[in-house]
Amino acid sequence: MTSRGTKASTTNAREGELAARAAWLHFVGGLSQSDVAKRLNVPNTRAHRYIARAQQDGLVRVFVDVESADCMGLEAQLAAQFDLDFCRVAMDVPETGPLPLRALSAIGGDWLMNTLAATDHEVIGVGNGRTLAASVDAMRRVPVSGIRFVSMMGGLTRSYAANPYDVIHRLAQKTEAESYLMPAPLFADSAEDKLVMMQQTGLSATMDLIDKASLVVVGVGTVDPDTTAASALGGASDALRAAGAEAEILGQFIAADGTVIETEFDARVMAPPLETLRERSVVAITGGPSKTGAIRAALNSRLLTGLIIDEATARSLVGERTIENTVAAE
Repeated sequence: MTSRGTKASTTNAREGELAARAAWLHFVGGLSQSDVAKRLNVPNTRAHRYIARAQQDGLVRVFVDVESADCMGLEAQLAAQFDLDFCRVAMDVPETGPLPLRALSAIGGDWLMNTLAATDHEVIGVGNGRTLAASVDAMRRVPVSGIRFVSMMGGLTRSYAANPYDVIHRLAQKTEAESYLMPAPLFADSAEDKLVMMQQTGLSATMDLIDKASLVVVGVGTVDPDTTAASALGGASDALRAAGAEAEILGQFIAADGTVIETEFDARVMAPPLETLRERSVVAITGGPSKTGAIRAALNSRLLTGLIIDEATARSLVGERTIENTVAAE
């Protein structure tokens, strides 16, 4: 290693040590951010950055040893209604964005950790989505062996933030496990282009590995214009709506009654057909009021065997009022 590389490695190790100390002082020691800064002799802004880095790296995990009877009831209702093997409902917390990422990431990250510890699956397929990425971020760093991750879909897009590969990259960082991308866009330019790409050695090897995935973790998308799939199709959301599409999984579309819709884009999508997911464990980590219709459609398809969802959306799916509305009515 060059002297420059050695210096960079030493700096990164030192920064990681300071992040860990800042998090310990703040969360365990009960010190305020300004007190942490004084203790470490750094500016307040740097102390804040250290604490944020510790959380992002999964050094900080919060456990609340309580089970909500309300959430457990919702889990049982959803599992029975949609023939799920399991369902986890995250209690609502204040959120700053349109998606319940804080609640879903906490419970999704915990489920992922437990799943990896169980080592029931040698190959795990991974879809895309902000909730999936947030759940992986919530995991602590833990090396695993005997498990391989594979991306279930293409995803080279102009927008890095919308790239499904980011989830695989984060998983590889957190687990040090073998992780495989699908080196292709979400949609090929034509059916002919897809056939040519499928003959490439790297891509065919990835598809073979996808076939071996016994667990598939996905997000559920809508067909709104700003979603990854619709934007990759150049604004086809109106046409998809006209065809009856309500939900999107792995770049393919589902009607409100759960029927998998055949579209002109199926011959171009770089992902396995949805019907090949049957007989596997397929778990969706998803939620948010704007996705209620899409999630119901995905559940109606009976493709999902497991669901991780937030409390408010779960209540909408079973026709119950939210806790806030119930309290206000009383």
